[in-house]
Amino acid sequence: MTDSSAAARKDARMVPQAGPAKPPGQLREALRVFCRNPSAVFGFLLLLAIVCITIFGPMVMGVDPFDMVGPPMEAPGSEFGLLGTDYLGRDLLVGLVYGGRATLLVGVVAAVLSVVIGIVVGALAGYYGGWVDEALMRVTEFFQVLPTLLFAMVLVTLFSPTLWTISIAIGIVSWTGTARLARGEFLRLKQLDYILAERVVGAGNARLIWKVILPNAMAPLIVSATLAIGTAILFEAGLSFLGLGDPNMMSWGLMIGNNRSYILVAWWAVTLPGVAIFLTVLAVSLIGDGLNDALNPRLRERS
Repeated sequence: MTDSSAAARKDARMVPQAGPAKPPGQLREALRVFCRNPSAVFGFLLLLAIVCITIFGPMVMGVDPFDMVGPPMEAPGSEFGLLGTDYLGRDLLVGLVYGGRATLLVGVVAAVLSVVIGIVVGALAGYYGGWVDEALMRVTEFFQVLPTLLFAMVLVTLFSPTLWTISIAIGIVSWTGTARLARGEFLRLKQLDYILAERVVGAGNARLIWKVILPNAMAPLIVSATLAIGTAILFEAGLSFLGLGDPNMMSWGLMIGNNRSYILVAWWAVTLPGVAIFLTVLAVSLIGDGLNDALNPRLRERS
């Protein structure tokens, strides 16, 4: 009896451990595929340019975006501003540069929050199954059927419209897609041989969930996180358009919301922030598509 137990433990130790989620060769191959995708590279360079402008632009300008520099609704090219002024006479170019900071911050924070909530819910549901899966999926379905914009408006109104409350509200209402994606990946991966091998050598549930299965499920989740940034930016613009943006922080959505009543006489005050949002979301979407092609083995084989 003792000899057989010792032999069983010896055999368990000889079971190969789970390998890294992405070996260096696979990472290099994914990077190669991404770099060979013209639209993905264009999206990356475009987003990099936008981020650099929003980070370093205010250091060069040194002007408060809320300062009135000239008459209201001056057209682009006037002496009061390269891109004109808004309905209060504020420089639109300065507003665009400063506003990008708040807009990108909301997009990133909201996307991170939604992805974290989605991964936690999806991972627990997919790994444990049974009543845990059933309960968490009913909660997910409840959030799915809620009118997300209305729910976010209620949250922002209750806790006052600041960048942080807006980011949290967007994250709370937009995690369900990531949760279902994570659940599907965990349901698929937990049945594979290397997961069973980890169980044989005594790995606990926490290790299996967060250190073994999750790293191997990250490829589609990274793509989902990238696309969530664009969704959050559009969400923030919608809330600001409805007058629920942070009035103390310049953002592209706030610029559109404040100037929407003057679109027929000062189209540039609404169009230019809209173009900035469009280009940013386009860049994020192109990067997401490129990551999907690069991280998906079946799509990578076609490249």
